[in-house]
Amino acid sequence: MTTTAIGFDWFRYAGSMVLVLLLLGGMLWLLRRLKGLQGTQHVAQRLQLLETISVGPRQKISLLRVGSNQVLVGITAGRFTALAHWSETEATPGTDLVS
Repeated sequence: MTTTAIGFDWFRYAGSMVLVLLLLGGMLWLLRRLKGLQGTQHVAQRLQLLETISVGPRQKISLLRVGSNQVLVGITAGRFTALAHWSETEATPGTDLVS
């Protein structure tokens, strides 16, 4: 092989690498843009996570709002359990929510 053929191969490899990096960057930009557009299409969500507290290595207690109701849920590795529920009119600050 001559020195010009070796130089040409390195130029092709470097060009291919730049092309691949540009394609990856373009795809990332496109995905971010599509994700941003997706967020504007949502209407008001009926399910919201209000708070979560961890009570063990694989155990949590979460407070969810479902429409106008609130639900206290116990979460373990293989199970969800509704612990208590009440409407928003019943849930006032400073009151005992769990009976």
